[in-house]
Amino acid sequence: MEPLNAAQRQAYFQRAGDRAGVHAPLLAALYAIHQAPPLSDGEVGLGISPANQVALRDVETLWGQTQTAASTIRSITDRLTAQGWQSADLWDVDRGRYGDRFLTTLAEGYLPPPNDTGAARLEPCDATALLRVYTNLVEAAHQAAGLPPNLAFVDAALLHFVEQLPVAYRGLSHERQGLLEAVRLWRKLDSQSAAIHSILPNASSIEQNIDARPPEDRLDIALQDLIRRLPLNYAGYPHQREALLRLVQCWRQLPSRSAAIASLEQKAPIASALTLLDPALMAFVQRLPAHYLGKGDQRNALTETFRQWQQLDSRTAAVRALGVDPEALVSASPAALVDAARQLDHQLIRFVQRIPTIYRETQTQRAALLHLVQTWRGMETADATEQSLVEDLRRLQTARSGSPDAMPLPTADPLPVLQTEWTLDNLQLHGAIAPGGRLTWAEATQGGLYLPQNSAAMVAIVQLATMAEQVGVRLGRSLHIVAWHCSLAAAAALPSPHPERHTLGDALLFYCDGLTAQQIYWTLDPWWAGGLGRFTQHPALVYLDSSGLSPELGTGHRVRWVR
Repeated sequence: MEPLNAAQRQAYFQRAGDRAGVHAPLLAALYAIHQAPPLSDGEVGLGISPANQVALRDVETLWGQTQTAASTIRSITDRLTAQGWQSADLWDVDRGRYGDRFLTTLAEGYLPPPNDTGAARLEPCDATALLRVYTNLVEAAHQAAGLPPNLAFVDAALLHFVEQLPVAYRGLSHERQGLLEAVRLWRKLDSQSAAIHSILPNASSIEQNIDARPPEDRLDIALQDLIRRLPLNYAGYPHQREALLRLVQCWRQLPSRSAAIASLEQKAPIASALTLLDPALMAFVQRLPAHYLGKGDQRNALTETFRQWQQLDSRTAAVRALGVDPEALVSASPAALVDAARQLDHQLIRFVQRIPTIYRETQTQRAALLHLVQTWRGMETADATEQSLVEDLRRLQTARSGSPDAMPLPTADPLPVLQTEWTLDNLQLHGAIAPGGRLTWAEATQGGLYLPQNSAAMVAIVQLATMAEQVGVRLGRSLHIVAWHCSLAAAAALPSPHPERHTLGDALLFYCDGLTAQQIYWTLDPWWAGGLGRFTQHPALVYLDSSGLSPELGTGHRVRWVR
């Protein structure tokens, strides 16, 4: 078995730190310094040995070592705090890391007393080396995240953030998760279910029965009450700081602790942007056609939405853009008016059905949709409209799949009209590359990530796609494209013998459901006139290239290989 790579080890350190409220770089530093004991998974440990209720099986893998080390560091900080250590003795607020005194004490090792059941023995190490490695890791992380050298602003920014929460809280899932994480880390608990039980002792465990989740309104009220008191009890201890940083990270849906600190430095507003409501807007739009009855107020609401969306200056211009001549309606007969209304309804519904695929999240488009919701629901103010969408979003976040409150299934935009001749200006991602074919530009370019930048690459893609369509016919299967046209850097990571061919657009890697690479190879070998290969280490993967194939001449250069 291959050993863990650096990214996997870092993920272990981060997950353990997130659970225990411990600064993850310290775990990485202990790993780098101790490199012992040797572990059953081929790794080396963080200097952790069994003690008390921590058995050998709990610490014989790197995962176990990391989790136990985090719990042990938490126990050490608890005991030092009980002995009278202040927050400044444990944490250097200017440098954003554990203080030198704490690191020196940690390097002396730790033998937990019998009543410390969650901690294990931590072997002593060189204090100077531990400080150096830990400091280097912290500084590198701060530099990579673009953080300033002095992080003294963090505590004040955290308290300012928390003080705004009771008013800003709307009960959305990520907001609730942030509050629960703050409570969990503040109270030194290891799971959110334990945090919920500490808030509502009579609530059933979510882990035991998902349907026994306590009523969200009760939980929200209790959480908000706790959050109001947090600033009054904040003393700057490391676990308290980690609790609030985790709250910021979850609330703002950020990828890391460092990103949370960066958002505090930038003084990002606590109120979520309107983009947060886009899923609720799309759910409303997708459900609307089923509720459209052709009533006058409904027609007027959609027409005004279309006008705002298209930035037209009048309702008359909007009606004309929808294919109805307003002047002709002045003297039209009742039957003609009915026909015009039917035509207008048809075009309006088509417009609504296309919104999820043409919505580009511009301010104008979002304002048009918000106005539609406000008019359709009869809301008096924009604030009331946004609150109704927040309630929609809350239901979307908790609804079971297939229930009426769940997000409707997305519908694809009708496939684009097939181009008789592709150019760099008219490529359509979901359009079939070859006439009547199945392979699309999205497959050839990894969803548009590697669009051809010149006509030579485009022509090569079209040529290979035209012939590859016959591959699917002969195999009786659809081709699942793994890689086709891409950059040289991306191609270098592929197992293809000549990665540069992928930059030309005339080579692809694929597999077929239910078939081995050998079966595909044997089926195509007698017929395919270009390059064909397979990999012994990748039993489903097949390589194909045009190798000078010419559809006009029907000739090519046969190349075969097995690697």
